Amino acid sequence: MDLVPALREPLKKVLGPATAKVMAEHLGLHSVGDLLHHYPRRYEERGQLTHLADLPMDEHVTVVAQVADARLHTFASARAPRGKGQRLEVTITDGMGRLQLVFFGNGVHKPHKELLPGTRAMFSGKVSVFNRRLQLAHPAYELLDKDDDSEDAAENWAGALIPLYPATAKLESWKIGKAVQTVLPSAAEALDPLPPALREGRGLVTLPEALLKIHRPATKADVADARARLKWDEAFVLQVALARRRHADTQLPAVPREPQPDGLLTAFDDRLPFTLTEGQQRVSAEIFTDLATAHPMHRLLQGEVGSGKTLVALRAMLTTVDAGGQAAMLAPTEVLAQQHHRSVTEMMGELAEGGMLGGVEHATKVVLLTGSMGAAARRKALLDIATGEAGIVIGTHALIEDVVQFHDLGLVVVDEQHRFGVEQRDALRGKGKQPPHLLVMTATPIPRTVAMTVFGDLETSVLDQLPAGRSPIATHVVPAADKPHFLARAWERVREEVAGGHQAYVVCPRIGDEQDTAAEKKATEGDKRPPLAVLDIADQLAKGPLQGLSVEVLHGRMHPDDKDAVMRRFAAGETDVLVATTVIEVGVNVPNATAMVIMDADRFGVSQLHQLRGRVGRGSAPGLCLLVSEMPEASPARRRLTAVASTLDGFELSRLDLEERREGDVLGQAQSGARTSLRVLEVIEDEEIITEAREEATAVVESDPDLEHYPALRTALDALLDDEREQYLEKG
Repeated sequence: MDLVPALREPLKKVLGPATAKVMAEHLGLHSVGDLLHHYPRRYEERGQLTHLADLPMDEHVTVVAQVADARLHTFASARAPRGKGQRLEVTITDGMGRLQLVFFGNGVHKPHKELLPGTRAMFSGKVSVFNRRLQLAHPAYELLDKDDDSEDAAENWAGALIPLYPATAKLESWKIGKAVQTVLPSAAEALDPLPPALREGRGLVTLPEALLKIHRPATKADVADARARLKWDEAFVLQVALARRRHADTQLPAVPREPQPDGLLTAFDDRLPFTLTEGQQRVSAEIFTDLATAHPMHRLLQGEVGSGKTLVALRAMLTTVDAGGQAAMLAPTEVLAQQHHRSVTEMMGELAEGGMLGGVEHATKVVLLTGSMGAAARRKALLDIATGEAGIVIGTHALIEDVVQFHDLGLVVVDEQHRFGVEQRDALRGKGKQPPHLLVMTATPIPRTVAMTVFGDLETSVLDQLPAGRSPIATHVVPAADKPHFLARAWERVREEVAGGHQAYVVCPRIGDEQDTAAEKKATEGDKRPPLAVLDIADQLAKGPLQGLSVEVLHGRMHPDDKDAVMRRFAAGETDVLVATTVIEVGVNVPNATAMVIMDADRFGVSQLHQLRGRVGRGSAPGLCLLVSEMPEASPARRRLTAVASTLDGFELSRLDLEERREGDVLGQAQSGARTSLRVLEVIEDEEIITEAREEATAVVESDPDLEHYPALRTALDALLDDEREQYLEKG
């Protein structure tokens, strides 16, 4: 974060090339500053032991425990010298629970001498299960009961608290601790990015003091002081980056697109067979106000599954067309682009037939552009876009290609924004004569603090009201392993829905063809079989419990024309059951589909399950969602499914999703492999800090947009944007 010379020093100069190489490859740490900002995950008190009952499976852990028992076993082995192998089994304890350590072969001699009953040590390794017992195989360890004259006792391990660092199998926590000890004097030179008035007003310690206290605390109060300060650093620097982006956007010119009386929008509203909800009216008013300004709108539209976001976005597009501009909607997949095109033209009816026989006054043309279109259709679409004949353009990333020229692009609507990178979005925005207005839609409800952190350069509108006439969705967990007759009943329920004139989805985690990736085939921890596949399940259902019904498959590797044909048949009611991957997760709208069975539901995330469930109950008939799982009742996976079944509140589920996943995943970092900037800030628990940091950052940027009076803050900001390659900001 700090680019003063001492903190910019490469670790290989300070720690040697071997250690530096491991830190770079496994922890992403390259400089002294990186290492100083690699904070302990937790602390153990000297003399106290780690609670062993809560260790996570299949994760690398470091524990402080006492040896209870050590036994050396000899066994016959063809590989071992003289035909006899050795296995050392060491049992460690926290006073209540026990954990077994296992050492084999030549690795038994040193621990056999050192790990005697009563010895206390730090142990590091990956937790696994053998014979139904937790164990660490070949763990690294560091004795804590050393004599004071040993090489790293007094100086390195002074103090009551032992810091435990995020570590890897290649680099144990105590080795990281010793490396930190080496570079810790450089903390005195750390530049403090917080303005003095802000820091003093909140009683926060200086950055050098915070770094010393986080790595070498004398008391728990030291840790609290350090964490309070470092949370503010992370929140404030990130919010300054977002505030600068917002400020820069306000300096850009844009063509105001004011609503016109008695135009296309009025004609559209007049033909709607229902009344807009209060939420839709409120959010539309917010968008219309933004569109009428001479600066580009940057607004995030988020809402519950089925809350009518597409309708609100369409009304914004119609307003833009009324004002003489064009509107483009960018969808992440061809299936979704085709679905949007179908639903928009259906909603608009004759108003979508501009320039055609049967078109009416105010009508415009709605054009679809995707990568798989035939040459003739593509040429016609490109011509309609370039001449302005097409007021509304719906497409995939094909819209971004250089050959696509708009006559007057006034509004860009981006659906499911998290699937697009900054380059793609900016390429489309660059197609306007002046920067077009931008409306970002997401169907994944986002907690307020995440919206401020990830989409912090956007104004936010929330649709939290379902339209009248939408039916409730009943969700149940089907424990296939404990009660197989429940699964048989699930298929009976599907037949009952079909007999009642309705349709059903069956969702599976993978496709099941020879192109399945290793990740798709990999069995989940504790589960020996690969995830269930669309092609296998469809075949089994058609020949078994759903025999006689019309069953079709849909997945991402089908030819676009085939996918569209399948969706058209399903939408027309010609197919009873659609067996699909998550390609149906968003945007697919078939009101007659009332039932969904999700196979291996435990392999999907909370938000994904909520999205999938939103595909049913879209008409007047009640929806039914069955979550099939073979995981045991007491497992975290089953508890997660129970939580999804217990509520339809997407915002509540999004908090649950965030609490159980790593912060970086939620903030979009997992895909890039970049280290998240948030090391101590927690976006759910630290809502107050994030809110205050946003206010402070906005005030600083408004008074000094170039941060001329805040050189240390500029340095920290440059480091953030350089290190993260604007990962956070690309969400805008």
